[in-house]
Amino acid sequence: MDLRLTEKVAVITGSSKGIGKETATVLTEEGAKVVLVARHEDGLKQAVADIKEKTGKTLDYVVADVTSDSDAKKVIDYVKDQYGQLDILINNAGSAFAENFDQVGLDDWQNDLNLKLFGWLRMIHAALPELKKQGGAILNLAAVAGKTPPAQSSPTSVSRAAGLALTKTLSKDLAQYNIRVNAVCIGLIRSGQIEKRWQQDAPDKTWEEYASDPKFNIPLGRIGDTREAADVIAFLVSDAASYVSGTAVNIDGGSGAAL
Repeated sequence: MDLRLTEKVAVITGSSKGIGKETATVLTEEGAKVVLVARHEDGLKQAVADIKEKTGKTLDYVVADVTSDSDAKKVIDYVKDQYGQLDILINNAGSAFAENFDQVGLDDWQNDLNLKLFGWLRMIHAALPELKKQGGAILNLAAVAGKTPPAQSSPTSVSRAAGLALTKTLSKDLAQYNIRVNAVCIGLIRSGQIEKRWQQDAPDKTWEEYASDPKFNIPLGRIGDTREAADVIAFLVSDAASYVSGTAVNIDGGSGAAL
């Protein structure tokens, strides 16, 4: 399928590794111009080198922190100056802080919401004037816990749930500008954090053996790969999904309890 992404300009936050980096790779393969965003320049340079090795194309990047209003504006100003347009914003920056409610202080709540919910809001506010010019797509990366929060998942599941409500609201408010807003809810996907758990819990097992352990209770029988998440994200931000807005797609191997 032709995703019709050629010459589209995309910004991806948290894209120096993991799903963000893999999504940048897929969009680049599909012909998009991608600007990577993360806090650490060393990681961004490595991501650019890795993607160039795979695709033969050199990506742009901006060092920025989504918890900063001025940094969010800096990213969009750079894209406007360099490319003259913005078609796609993918809000991927974030981390999972989950604890028993009794162990979570007010500062923890504020920090989590500031990174996730308000990180999305900062980037969207900054990007909106450019997206309004020709329409486009916003994609927010949430987690299945945002739909069905388990025990000991504060504050991350609450931040994600708020982000899903924001996604639905924006899909209605921004439709008049032909801006589509969707989310994906990530389950267990191979990442640096999960690989550390693998090395700690079962260093004698291969990745395939560890990923398919029944203890994860994944109906498809294994932990997912970043490429599998990136392919879904690329579709949702592409013109091939031009009539899809206001939805949150689970990428979890069937393990989620909610549609």
